[in-house]
Amino acid sequence: MQAPTHTRTHASAAGGADTRLPWWAVVLPAVAFVALLLLILNPADAQAAAGDPSFTHVLERARELIQR
Repeated sequence: MQAPTHTRTHASAAGGADTRLPWWAVVLPAVAFVALLLLILNPADAQAAAGDPSFTHVLERARELIQR
Protein backbone atom coordinates (compact mmCIF):
# COMPACT_ATOMS: atom_id res chain seq x y z
CA MET A 1 0.00 0.00 0.00
CA GLN A 2 1.46 3.32 -1.04
CA ALA A 3 1.26 6.49 1.03
CA PRO A 4 -0.23 9.51 -0.69
CA THR A 5 2.25 12.18 -1.67
CA HIS A 6 1.65 15.83 -0.86
CA THR A 7 2.54 18.41 -3.47
CA ARG A 8 2.92 22.11 -2.91
CA THR A 9 0.28 24.08 -4.77
CA HIS A 10 1.60 27.52 -3.78
CA ALA A 11 5.17 27.10 -5.08
CA SER A 12 6.45 29.85 -7.32
CA ALA A 13 5.91 29.54 -11.07
CA ALA A 14 9.66 29.50 -11.82
CA GLY A 15 10.09 26.38 -9.75
CA GLY A 16 12.06 28.11 -6.96
CA ALA A 17 11.61 27.59 -3.27
CA ASP A 18 8.87 29.56 -1.59
CA THR A 19 10.33 31.19 1.51
CA ARG A 20 8.31 33.17 3.99
CA LEU A 21 9.77 35.02 6.95
CA PRO A 22 7.91 35.67 10.18
CA TRP A 23 7.13 39.33 10.89
CA TRP A 24 9.72 39.60 13.65
CA ALA A 25 12.53 38.43 11.37
CA VAL A 26 12.12 41.68 9.45
CA VAL A 27 11.09 44.04 12.25
CA LEU A 28 13.82 43.25 14.79
CA PRO A 29 16.80 43.94 12.49
CA ALA A 30 15.07 47.10 11.25
CA VAL A 31 14.57 48.36 14.82
CA ALA A 32 18.18 47.57 15.72
CA PHE A 33 19.40 49.40 12.61
CA VAL A 34 17.34 52.49 13.43
CA ALA A 35 18.56 52.49 17.05
CA LEU A 36 22.20 52.27 15.98
CA LEU A 37 21.68 54.94 13.36
CA LEU A 38 20.22 57.28 15.97
CA LEU A 39 23.20 56.67 18.24
CA ILE A 40 25.58 57.51 15.41
CA LEU A 41 23.70 60.68 14.50
CA ASN A 42 23.54 61.94 18.10
CA PRO A 43 26.49 60.50 20.06
CA ALA A 44 25.87 62.84 23.02
CA ASP A 45 22.96 60.64 24.08
CA ALA A 46 25.08 57.49 24.02
CA GLN A 47 26.78 57.78 27.38
CA ALA A 48 29.38 55.17 28.14
CA ALA A 49 29.72 53.60 31.58
CA ALA A 50 31.92 56.38 32.89
CA GLY A 51 32.22 57.50 36.43
CA ASP A 52 29.80 55.33 38.35
CA PRO A 53 31.79 55.25 41.60
CA SER A 54 30.06 52.23 43.13
CA PHE A 55 30.65 50.07 40.08
CA THR A 56 34.26 51.24 39.81
CA HIS A 57 34.75 50.49 43.50
CA VAL A 58 33.41 46.95 43.10
CA LEU A 59 35.77 46.33 40.18
CA GLU A 60 38.73 47.63 42.16
CA ARG A 61 37.88 45.36 45.11
CA ALA A 62 37.53 42.36 42.78
CA ARG A 63 40.92 43.13 41.24
CA GLU A 64 42.51 43.40 44.70
CA LEU A 65 41.03 40.06 45.77
CA ILE A 66 42.26 38.33 42.63
CA GLN A 67 45.78 39.66 43.04
CA ARG A 68 46.14 38.25 46.59
